[in-house]
Amino acid sequence: MNHIPWLSLIWLLPLAGAAVTALLPAGSGKHVKYAGLAFSVSVLAVAVVIAIRFEPRGQQFQFVEKHSWIPTFGTSYTLGVDGIALVLVVLTAALVPLLLIAGWNDAEERSRSTHAYVALTLAVEAMVLVSLVALDILLFFIFFEAMLIPMYFLIGGFGAAGAEKSRAALKFLVYSLCGGLAMLAAVVGLYVVTAGSTVFDGGTFDFQQIADAVATGRLTSNPAIMHFLFLGFMVAFAVKAPLWPFHTWLPGAAVEATPASAVLMMAVMDKVGTFGMLRYCLPLFPDSAILFRPIIIALAVIGIIYGAILAIGQTDVMRLIAYTSISHFGFIILGIFAMTSQGQAGSTLYMVNHGISTAALFLIAGFLVSRRGTRVIAAYGGVQKVAPVLAGTFLVAGLATLALPGLAPFISEFLVLIGTFTRYPAFAAIASAALVLSAIYVLWLYQRMMTGPVTEGNEHVHDLRARELVVIAPLIALLIGLGIYPKIALDVINPAVTATLTSIHQTDPTPTAELSSREPSSPAEGARP
Repeated sequence: MNHIPWLSLIWLLPLAGAAVTALLPAGSGKHVKYAGLAFSVSVLAVAVVIAIRFEPRGQQFQFVEKHSWIPTFGTSYTLGVDGIALVLVVLTAALVPLLLIAGWNDAEERSRSTHAYVALTLAVEAMVLVSLVALDILLFFIFFEAMLIPMYFLIGGFGAAGAEKSRAALKFLVYSLCGGLAMLAAVVGLYVVTAGSTVFDGGTFDFQQIADAVATGRLTSNPAIMHFLFLGFMVAFAVKAPLWPFHTWLPGAAVEATPASAVLMMAVMDKVGTFGMLRYCLPLFPDSAILFRPIIIALAVIGIIYGAILAIGQTDVMRLIAYTSISHFGFIILGIFAMTSQGQAGSTLYMVNHGISTAALFLIAGFLVSRRGTRVIAAYGGVQKVAPVLAGTFLVAGLATLALPGLAPFISEFLVLIGTFTRYPAFAAIASAALVLSAIYVLWLYQRMMTGPVTEGNEHVHDLRARELVVIAPLIALLIGLGIYPKIALDVINPAVTATLTSIHQTDPTPTAELSSREPSSPAEGARP
């Protein structure tokens, strides 16, 4: 049992599933779906085993696998998982089976190949998973870029009818490739820096070795060079995340893709961007991260407010939800670069909670749009009278999006704001305004679509089917469960966050409130009769 390569298994399973489903005979669409679902469920089973066997207070990176790959370039096949990566691995493994069920008929409805649809979805899952567990920088970069290819075909090949989907897919690809080119230059530059150092026997891409050398001060270079390398990594992650003003590809791609593919992109793939900031930008370039911290936090706060304001003004329900994600990613990046234990723990938990809440809201909206045939908000009204379960679950998902206490996103957003306030109170105060804005766009959206008299054309909108309930019920349960008991995730996240902050020599700010030098020993002491 101890010799099973769990981390290799968890990404090779969906990759094998992609190959098998693509090669099944034509006309076996139903078998392809069940095969894809079986592979994705097996990935979830492996993720559960890893989560159970993971020791939060043990070594930072566990289940480590290391094999020689290209020794000439100082790169190896090295995998490992810490608490931050683990929760995202579990999120990815849990969402993909639900997305395959949610998009069960998407390919047929668009007269496209079911084989290709299922294979591309599993390929994205495989590449996201290996990106999360890679401990070799070149290995990470290869799969970070490779995941663009299947996602491009999911958007452009299976999206809504019309030329817009091709433009949205191309814009997504161009933005991502430009960010990737900046990162490629930085990856090569980092290799040159390590090759010119006496710390290593030649250049290396080993993340742990480089991060340890940086943390101990053994690896030094010209600060200007390190700043440029940091920006190369940061631009690629900012495009993927997406951080304002690199966000403009997201709304179009999310709207034109199928709801299941859009969730795969926003709730799963885009998390690799924020994960990369936390995993690579901070430990490899701590001085640069601290130097650019105020600018990045300012951009994150702009994104928080910008996304919320634009969401309020949308007439398209799917585009509205896409803009809310821009606001939420701003919160995640804000917490990462606040560089406090509360902020980074909140950001990591926010990645998980955003994935769940966005999946629930976007998929329910997608189910409704598929019934009515339009994304225009004004076309709806009174849906709660004809489809009460759909309306009720939409309300819960919407309330989670606005971080209602008792639902999962609340504690993560609260931790981000508390962690930011201790270091940047002005930025935290501005970001808090988004709480009011999110209440406006969510409650107004629900009022326009679900309440009031039944609008003409909605009389025959039916409630959630059994297949759709199978998708939505676990998401609602997770939103409630993690809202009531977030400790199960935070116990895994906190040690990894502490290790990251220690490596970059950052501590939580000391409280500035002054205490009296002498306190009464009893309630009565010091009181005059």
